[in-house]
Amino acid sequence: MAGGSFGPAGVAKERAEQYQGRVTLYVIIACIVAAVGGSIFGYDIGISGGVTSMDEFLEKFFHRVYLKKQHAHENNYCKYDDQRLAAFTSSLYLAGMAASVVAGPVTRMYGRRTSIICGGISFLIGAALNAAAINLGMLILGRIMLGIGIGFGNQAVPVYLSEIAPTHLRGGLNIMFQLATTTGIFTANMVNYGTHKLKPWGWRLSLGLAAAPALLMTVGGILLPETPNSLIEQGFKEKGRKVLEKIRGTKNVDAEFEDMLDASELANSIKHPFRNILERRNRPQLVMAIFMPTFQILTGINSILFYAPVLFLSMGFEGTDSLYSSAVTGAVLWSSTFISILTVDRLGRRILLISGGIQMITCQVIVAIILGLKFGDNQQLSKGFSVLVVVVICLFVAAFGWSWGPLGWTVPSEIFPLETRSAGQSITVAVNLFFTFVIAQSFLALLCAFKFGFFLFFAGWITIMTIFVYMFLPETKGVPIEEMIFLWRKHWFWKRIVPGDPAEVEDSRQSHGIE
Repeated sequence: MAGGSFGPAGVAKERAEQYQGRVTLYVIIACIVAAVGGSIFGYDIGISGGVTSMDEFLEKFFHRVYLKKQHAHENNYCKYDDQRLAAFTSSLYLAGMAASVVAGPVTRMYGRRTSIICGGISFLIGAALNAAAINLGMLILGRIMLGIGIGFGNQAVPVYLSEIAPTHLRGGLNIMFQLATTTGIFTANMVNYGTHKLKPWGWRLSLGLAAAPALLMTVGGILLPETPNSLIEQGFKEKGRKVLEKIRGTKNVDAEFEDMLDASELANSIKHPFRNILERRNRPQLVMAIFMPTFQILTGINSILFYAPVLFLSMGFEGTDSLYSSAVTGAVLWSSTFISILTVDRLGRRILLISGGIQMITCQVIVAIILGLKFGDNQQLSKGFSVLVVVVICLFVAAFGWSWGPLGWTVPSEIFPLETRSAGQSITVAVNLFFTFVIAQSFLALLCAFKFGFFLFFAGWITIMTIFVYMFLPETKGVPIEEMIFLWRKHWFWKRIVPGDPAEVEDSRQSHGIE
């Protein structure tokens, strides 16, 4: 065994102050290439809403919705309420949820790169099927393949970024995933804005161009190095050290390497990580893996991003105006991510999550009030109030972009010990995609039923999640990924649950047969 006594996180002692190294060009390039996987997720989020607002697409696959859209006296909130149309968007996330569970063992046993490559190939197939679709069945099959790709990519990429980034910049580099996601959303919005004029085949180009980020992800996965943590976990210790020396730009990596060896020894003793993650000492991480992605979706952001053009059309915007407005929100989301990158490792995770939550609550309430007072069943918003709604939605999106957007992925990816890291990320992705599926499938029906109250529904959830962060999430800024266990031991609530007494640690070790 490397190092002194074995703690439950797989590290011998707190030795972060001994870590050496610098930010190398190798790390930056690897993180950029890996984060491209996020652009796939973002491109789909942005592209589906725009495509479902195109008349040619609706007429071919969802004729009933097309007829309702043309009917001037149809309830504004209910024009797009169709479960088949919702299934077009949501089927991807259901497939992604299932795929993320499979991706966990693949990522652990065969490495992070393997999952990234699998995700890229599956997404390439899905993009091709969607672009060539001649019926609804082929369209849904393509969406399922896209979902499998997202399940693998979202499971592997955040873990890859957390493991390869130096501790003091892990938050900022990890947010490269979210930056790529927002870049994909903005790109999709601009593509939709351009292709809606290319009748009748513009929607095929919009869907088919998803192959571009998928190709980048696949090629990048082939060229990327495996993470030192994964190599050591697979038994390639010397190779793992060489990669660590290369990405840190120094041969003085003994302290960090020792932490990785300790963590790997414990990780390899765990034969059933999904069962192990349920143990008492992993309770805080499991709670965060469930609640962080759940809360991220319950901000309501996906409702706006998925259906932005549809939402704006429902409010009385013209077709071109609705696509333009959704492109503006995409640009705001993309630019606000840089705020998080620049501040997350200075201000910390908690302050961004809490301040972002307060701003989002305010914006949701304002939109609900405007729609409640000025927007009826068959009444259109005036130009002035339409502009105000877009501005407030942009402020909401900006707050999400520098808070829950990136940190909903960053925090879960950095808190798990190596022994349960892949399983933990699988749970995070599965929960995220499950609630994404629920919102995507139900949004059109809920908008029809709740009307403006739908925004108050999300404001309530954001209030709950902001209080949750304040009470239960410790600050992870600057804490080495292998030493997160000490945070839970010191937290006012979690220290009652996480074993810190040597006798408890010894019992935990013996229960896993660790000598």
